[in-house]
Amino acid sequence: MRLHSTLVDMPRAARPKAIDGADMAAKRRAARRIFAVLTQEYPDAHCELDFENPLQLLVATMLSAQCTDRRVNLVTPGLFARYPEAADFASASQSDVEDFIRSTGFFRMKAANIIAMAQVLCEKHGGDVPASLEALTALPGVGRKTANVVLGNAFDVPGLTVDTHFGRLVRRFGWTTQSDPEKVEAEVAQLIPKKDWTHLSHRLIWHGRRVCHARKPACGACPIARLCPAFGTGPTDPEQAARLLGSVSSA
Repeated sequence: MRLHSTLVDMPRAARPKAIDGADMAAKRRAARRIFAVLTQEYPDAHCELDFENPLQLLVATMLSAQCTDRRVNLVTPGLFARYPEAADFASASQSDVEDFIRSTGFFRMKAANIIAMAQVLCEKHGGDVPASLEALTALPGVGRKTANVVLGNAFDVPGLTVDTHFGRLVRRFGWTTQSDPEKVEAEVAQLIPKKDWTHLSHRLIWHGRRVCHARKPACGACPIARLCPAFGTGPTDPEQAARLLGSVSSA
């Protein structure tokens, strides 16, 4: 992570103002400037869940609820070796699946949802993960966020992944004031071209984990400080901000 001390030498009062929601053209320009900087900063941003096929990504994403990707990646190699196909999950004992995923939290609910999801895949989709938002969100335990992760990363279908990082950042940037994920998704979709939705999601999530933390964002080490209406929420001194970098935040 590069430090950006030259970007933050400005008084708090000089930070940019959030653009009025009625001025959609100005809002789009501001959003796309931020996206351009994040693209330069995180050119290799990608899904941090390990997977080899759509089923593995779907299961890993379901496990990632209230859990870090790092923890999920520790669990899934053994899980996927034991249950390589949807039919294997569909016929699995819930207690056996629970034993594999216990450390991810909410393991009983997750195990039940994974087994039920796999049963529907076998009953309605020939054991294959469908490549449409409607079909994915009809699966047990699969919401829009999970569906968009799978669509964007397994099928190259653009989607916005509104997790806690995404929602926090777009509110700080003034792109939306909404807190409901579907309303956030709808408003952000108007600002960024559809072809960039998956890339935007990755870069917002990476920036949220590495710099724009929930409790204390590293404003003094932020590449978009001059573009961000929330500049000053965290320490603006580059040295103080640098001490907040390094570890990847899950919150």
